[in-house]
Amino acid sequence: MTRQLSSMVVAFFDWRNFKMNDKNFLEELKQKRDEYGVTQIQIATACGITREYYNRIENGKLPLTDELKERLTSELERLNPQEPLFILIDYFRVRFPTTDALSVIKNVLKLNPKHMLREDYGKYGYESQYYIGDIFVMCSANEQLGVLLELKGRGCRQMEAYLLAQERSWYDFMMDCMTADGKMKRLDLAINDRAGILDIPRLKAKYKAGECISLFRNQKGYDGTEKCGSDVPKNTGETLYLGSTSSELYMCAYQKNYEQAVKKGIELEECEIKNRFEIRMKNERAYYVVVDLLTYYDAEHTAFSIINHYVRFLKRDDTLPKRSWELDEDWEWFIGKNREKIRLTTQPEPYTLERALNWVQRQVAPTIKMLQELDKQNNTTILKDMINNTELKKKHKHLLELEKSNIEDRIYTDISQEDDGIF
Repeated sequence: MTRQLSSMVVAFFDWRNFKMNDKNFLEELKQKRDEYGVTQIQIATACGITREYYNRIENGKLPLTDELKERLTSELERLNPQEPLFILIDYFRVRFPTTDALSVIKNVLKLNPKHMLREDYGKYGYESQYYIGDIFVMCSANEQLGVLLELKGRGCRQMEAYLLAQERSWYDFMMDCMTADGKMKRLDLAINDRAGILDIPRLKAKYKAGECISLFRNQKGYDGTEKCGSDVPKNTGETLYLGSTSSELYMCAYQKNYEQAVKKGIELEECEIKNRFEIRMKNERAYYVVVDLLTYYDAEHTAFSIINHYVRFLKRDDTLPKRSWELDEDWEWFIGKNREKIRLTTQPEPYTLERALNWVQRQVAPTIKMLQELDKQNNTTILKDMINNTELKKKHKHLLELEKSNIEDRIYTDISQEDDGIF
């Protein structure tokens, strides 16, 4: 009897907690709906139910299942006015048929060469390079190599800060590259997913199950782990590669939040971007994409024309031939059905000391603290001596000089300057 009563008490409190969790969920749902400016009719339509039915759900008059909670959350995020999907240029590499690096820096980048640091080596066979932050200009006296501009992810974000100051867009910048006879070597278009619409493990499973039509012969999945300082593996998220990474065009879908959480040492919930779908193009493929972008000035049109040509995820129906299967609902929304138009976006991030300071805080500060305590404990000056005996490298001095300037100072104007020796 006592055991039965105990079970009833436990069940009562489990039910009470369940109801409390439901109440909290509905309060958060309504609060977020109000923040987004989404009406009950809008979210009801998105979920395929009537407004009256949704109203009863939101007022706690109908039971909630985990599946229903997930559906409500997903559809609300799709209605997020802060663009649940947006496109970024995340890699840009172009070669110019000239040995005049000054001309490229001044007339294409429109940056002041005196703020760039020179090094006597470069990648890809180049003899030297100039850089400011993560913007690299590689140089050679060999006309066949010419001058190579490379912007990786951070470099693209930093270039956007300068483009903003110059009142130029990516389209303007690409046109300036083409006008200077630039030959595209690589271009990555990244579609960022804030709402978790692209379920990467699910896409991988659908591909393996044959629920996909693809022109790509190669597919590779990756379940990422990375060893950290403690040698404990950390989850860096799942990745799906479509196409060969050695080809001129392939695609990659991965869990961006896991990658960023490990890289920055933050919680998953703090990561703005949940998933990312990238189209990576080289040489001729990259060139034709730039031409398309400059023809239509519509990054969504360009990106999804490529995606729809190469891959489709389907809803299995074994009663029909595969070519007659319907598109997967989530994939259909991703490629454009019943969603707002997405656009090429910028996320300008000026190059500052902040990145170095963040790295020190995450990686170095604990060791510095330990040395401080050790010096106190042993009455020594180990830390002080190490700092006094350390010489700043050229790149550190360069960063200190940059801190004295602002973005506008780094923009090139037509005022004549001394030749700084760049070819």
